[in-house]
Amino acid sequence: MSDLGTAPPLAEPEQPEPYEPEEPGGLRALASRFRGGDLGVLPVVAGLVVIWTVMQSLNSVFLSSTNLVNLTLECAPVGVIALGVGLMLLVGQIDLSVGSLSGLAAALTAILFVDQGLSPWLAVPAAVVTAAVIGWLYAQVFNRLGVPSFVITLAGLLGFLGVQLWVLGSKGAINLPYDSGLVTFAQLDFLPQWLSYALAVVAAGWLFATGYLRAGARRRAGLPAASLRGLLLRSVVLLVGLGAAVGYLGQTRGVGWMFVLFLALVLATHYVLARTKFGKSIYAVGGNVEAARRAGINVKAVYTSMFVLCTTLAAIGGVLAAARLAAANQSTGGGDVNLNAIAAAVIGGTSLFGGRGNAFAALLGIVVIQSISSGLTLLNLDSSFRYMVTGAVLLLAVALDAVARRSRASHGRA
Repeated sequence: MSDLGTAPPLAEPEQPEPYEPEEPGGLRALASRFRGGDLGVLPVVAGLVVIWTVMQSLNSVFLSSTNLVNLTLECAPVGVIALGVGLMLLVGQIDLSVGSLSGLAAALTAILFVDQGLSPWLAVPAAVVTAAVIGWLYAQVFNRLGVPSFVITLAGLLGFLGVQLWVLGSKGAINLPYDSGLVTFAQLDFLPQWLSYALAVVAAGWLFATGYLRAGARRRAGLPAASLRGLLLRSVVLLVGLGAAVGYLGQTRGVGWMFVLFLALVLATHYVLARTKFGKSIYAVGGNVEAARRAGINVKAVYTSMFVLCTTLAAIGGVLAAARLAAANQSTGGGDVNLNAIAAAVIGGTSLFGGRGNAFAALLGIVVIQSISSGLTLLNLDSSFRYMVTGAVLLLAVALDAVARRSRASHGRA
């Protein structure tokens, strides 16, 4: 019997290294997101830093407290309109009539308040409800007849501009009483300094509390979560930043209530988009409408909601613009209001392809646009340069979005 020998013992399989998921918000995770095409707000913030640096070097008044207070007040009306445009873009649609609707809402408010003698508490809601009904009618045409939103709202742009001119009639302009609550709210009402600091503390505390609760929920589900140190760090950074901003703006008039209203609308919209089932439905419809329909989402209801919210916010922005100027006239909502609102949403990071963006896009985008406008005005340059610079920034933002979208697709994150 031949000796076959003893087989050598099998080597133990090499045990893989235990998987340690990256913390959300860590440097490695951040670098990974950038490589995958998720640029976040970095391009907008970097662009804003460049714009502010250039404008300050050309005119030392630009970053003065007085000019920045005016800048915040100028951001609010168009920023509110841009917030609605951003919601439409999230579902892959667009509203080209926001400028005309804002002008119509301003005209209706002025007529009801000044000519008809109604209280502003009745005049403003009447104008806003009118715009909401118009948005509902848009949605019916879109959902039932299948007419593209571009065509519907382009018709609305022309039609409601005509209604605005007809409503104002031969007067052409209606001045709002300077001592009325509307005008004082938009021009003269500012937060007490102590309240501004208190709101900064509340904002930082809210950021930490929501982050802590979310991290706890993710850990219980076995998912990676932010560390306590990271949560504290970002909350402290926010508190220091807001405190410094409040202190600097407080050197002149401080933070206007109209700007606070704009911020409140941004935060409310962000909460709905990021923390509610309805917000997830919006992103789902914008990302892939057919997949959303098969998942049981009422796509038509989502579209209807976006049309109504967009026109409602356009009306609020128009009323704020009229209050800021203490008048409603034939040019209210005209000029570059429409284009600036759309440009602000896109420049701020909302994708034209739908499904990507957030509420803060309107805030960042309108700050960029108004910074360009304010800086060029201080340099005594006419509006032609503002149009050219804003157009170049808009093209750059869309190009970055297209490149990032291709990168996300190549990494399987589209």
